[in-house]
Amino acid sequence: MTTLDVVNDAAVVAKRNLIKIKRVPDLLVFTTLSPIMFVLLFAYVFGGAIDPSGGGAAYREFLIAGIFAQTVVFGATNTGAGLADDVKKGIIDRFRSLPMAPSAVLTGRTLSDVVNNVIVLIVMSITGLIVGWRINTGPLEALWGFVLLLIFAYAISWVMAWLGLLIPSPEVINNASFIVIFPLTFVANTFVPIDTLPGPLQVVAEWNPVSSVTEAARELFGNPAPNPTGNVSTAWSLVHPQLYTLIWSVVIVAVFAPLAGAQYRRAASR
Repeated sequence: MTTLDVVNDAAVVAKRNLIKIKRVPDLLVFTTLSPIMFVLLFAYVFGGAIDPSGGGAAYREFLIAGIFAQTVVFGATNTGAGLADDVKKGIIDRFRSLPMAPSAVLTGRTLSDVVNNVIVLIVMSITGLIVGWRINTGPLEALWGFVLLLIFAYAISWVMAWLGLLIPSPEVINNASFIVIFPLTFVANTFVPIDTLPGPLQVVAEWNPVSSVTEAARELFGNPAPNPTGNVSTAWSLVHPQLYTLIWSVVIVAVFAPLAGAQYRRAASR
């Protein structure tokens, strides 16, 4: 089987997953409603408290990149839940009976979630613009900011793909993912500057890859912290957030793509 055949097979699987979203629009509706709710709640409920002098305007610019990061990370759970559902319904076994590349199932699944995240980011960007968020850099920097978010989300999708095949229960995957991802996105600089966290949590947040992808997006969008006089972290991960995010993304894919492939073969052979 040639590389072109693998690419074609992956494209077919990705199309299948996107058609599912089209036929069940509730999947996309609830995926976009949740981050919109976060934007509105944090921007107007906490914005005035964190940035009282400006009525929360500076905080809203600071906030959006964090919401972007949280949203794409949570969006990666669709990969795990979708694969768990396919294993449970026996669809994976049907794929194995077809003359297609085994890697195409996982690649197509993760690529379809990238497309889903693109749609979500567009909706989120419009919401951000409505509440006062602005991109204060050039178009190339802004585009790279969005691409970096999608690269990191794609890497997390491979973690969720492995979990979805390891635990073939959509309900368990959703609950387990929430327990892990929720603190991961909150013990970071997603919603508040790192210098406002307690000492031990500051160290965790500084080296948390969610913090680095958020910091990278803020740099590329030109969204500074709401308090310019606050302490600036000197951790290497936040001084070079773009490089640190890319390193994490490469390592995650290098580790979990083979694990997911091996688990796919075991899960499908039951």
